[in-house]
Amino acid sequence: MTHDSSLSRRKWLGLVSLPTLTASIGSGLLAENASAADMPAGGAAGNDLGARVYNVRDFGATGDGKTLDTAAVQAAIDACHNDQGGTVLVPAGVFVIGTVEMKSNVTLRITATGKLLGSADGKQYRAAEAVPLRGDSTLGDGNVGLIFAVNAVNITIEGPGMIDGQGAQFRDPVRGTPPPSGRGGDQRPYHLLFYRCQNLRIRDLDLVASAYHSIRIIQSQFVWASGLHIYNRVNHNNDGFHFISSQYVHVTDCDVQSQDDACALFGSCQFVTITNSTFSTRWSVFRFGGGTARNITISNCVIYEAYGCPIKMHCGPGSLFEDISFSNLVMHNVTGPIYIGLTRRRGQSGLPDEPPGIVRNISFNAIHATVVEPVPLPNVSFGSTYNPGEIRSCIALDGIAGVLTKIDFNDVHITFPGGGTQEQAAMRDVPEGGGEYFQSGVLPAYALFARNAGGLTLHNVRFEIAASDLRPAIVFDGVQDVSAVGLNVQGDAKAESVLRFAKVRDAMFTATRLLTPADVFLQVEGTDNGGIIMDGGDFSKAATAMAFKAGANEKAVQLRT
Repeated sequence: MTHDSSLSRRKWLGLVSLPTLTASIGSGLLAENASAADMPAGGAAGNDLGARVYNVRDFGATGDGKTLDTAAVQAAIDACHNDQGGTVLVPAGVFVIGTVEMKSNVTLRITATGKLLGSADGKQYRAAEAVPLRGDSTLGDGNVGLIFAVNAVNITIEGPGMIDGQGAQFRDPVRGTPPPSGRGGDQRPYHLLFYRCQNLRIRDLDLVASAYHSIRIIQSQFVWASGLHIYNRVNHNNDGFHFISSQYVHVTDCDVQSQDDACALFGSCQFVTITNSTFSTRWSVFRFGGGTARNITISNCVIYEAYGCPIKMHCGPGSLFEDISFSNLVMHNVTGPIYIGLTRRRGQSGLPDEPPGIVRNISFNAIHATVVEPVPLPNVSFGSTYNPGEIRSCIALDGIAGVLTKIDFNDVHITFPGGGTQEQAAMRDVPEGGGEYFQSGVLPAYALFARNAGGLTLHNVRFEIAASDLRPAIVFDGVQDVSAVGLNVQGDAKAESVLRFAKVRDAMFTATRLLTPADVFLQVEGTDNGGIIMDGGDFSKAATAMAFKAGANEKAVQLRT
């Protein structure tokens, strides 16, 4: 008979009592955890470098909503950074902070019941001195952040918790008096300020009540913003996103309710995607200004209660806007809704010293909008005034300093509020530089005003009015190379005409349809028109299909029925 000296795992477990085994294993794990906790930063093994969690309470933070925890939060970030990265954890509680600096390879995680609360004491904030102040035409504005980073890589700020900036404490209660915090103007802090950073992720956060813009990102690359709720309506100039000269930027699944621009792209922003998000604001949603903006797509978004201009592209001297696509947008209760301006230097009547800007290859696809007269935004503690051009608005393509080229509208259906007067309809010489998207004046069309544009395309476009409007639906002034297929447009029987053309050449309208009775469908004015073809369509509701004034020749238009 042989005896096996080995002991099987099953037999061994049978010989050892369960309490004894549990105690043995538990004590081993406790000893291991104690050893890891006691290990100094960059401990002997260092196997978990870059993966450690740094709880801000372990660095002295109280989270009682009263005590200033800036130093503790900064110490946790510094320790995490020095240990080659990891996660700084903000647990349950309200942690009051002034300015803190994020550093490379650090993830700042705010738990669901955790909050970072910006101090109401303006002295607790400091400038990021590496970020240029206003005066640099590319950057502009201030350089103070509640949380900021400069020349950092691999940064993540994530929720599901909250960052509250207490922005109302930075607003003057009465013009000319200091705000409660003692810090106002361009010295107000942003929620988040990043300058020359790479691999930046901001996700799954509530960002509320910033003193200034909520997220400001300057000269940075590879940026992802997702799952954010931004509520920024407690101060003037409360932007949502503000990107400046940044590339490879991606915004998705966000909700932005702002007082100022919801998503501004200034300077040279390229390779940008914005999708699956909702926006509401007093001013603009997608605002472009200066520099080179190209290779940008904006899609699958809902814009609502936007009382300024949902899409505003202001191209000044030396700038270039090209290859930008807007698609699948629903605009509910907005003013605007689209403005593209190619302008001279502000305040200068002659040609600018710099060459004029260039705008080309801009497309609008599947845009459905309801345009209204503006009303005050809900839950805003201060009032807003509205300019005439915001009350009687339309789509404006205005090439003051040059020619806008290759602008496409496809599957665009918009209802306008009406209300235009005979005096507004009589405008023939629209002034240059009527403010941003003609805030200071009213354009002579209720739906589309285009001046100095070429390569204009309208396919399956429908313009309607909710009430009487004595302005034409469309006014073209100095427009060449037009293709319009399936234009459906509503007129007003008391208006002079539905369409008005001056200095229009090489325009082809196919299958155009007048939806309601009108006096004149197309009125052509002046001697410099030609090559206009109306090919088919239904103008039967017009008393007169064509009219010619101010020396216009009937040969300028071919009517093919």
